[in-house]
Amino acid sequence: MKVYREISLSEFEFWAGARDTVKYLTNDELDHIERILSEWEEIYIQTLSETELNDFFWFESDVIASWLGYRDFDELIAERDKE
Repeated sequence: MKVYREISLSEFEFWAGARDTVKYLTNDELDHIERILSEWEEIYIQTLSETELNDFFWFESDVIASWLGYRDFDELIAERDKE
């Protein structure tokens, strides 16, 4: 049996490397990413599993950074370290 639930990214409990990515993101940025992923779901896929979502944040941090206007995740981290 599969159980699906709808949850915002700011409430999702990331684990492993994804947790390291999310700690640098603001709630507004998570909301922005959530809107993009929701659009993707409508076009490409029906749902993301918790593991798929977590793996995306773990292994695609440069994609996430680019969605937020950065060259890569290292640039995002450097910007956060200045604050």
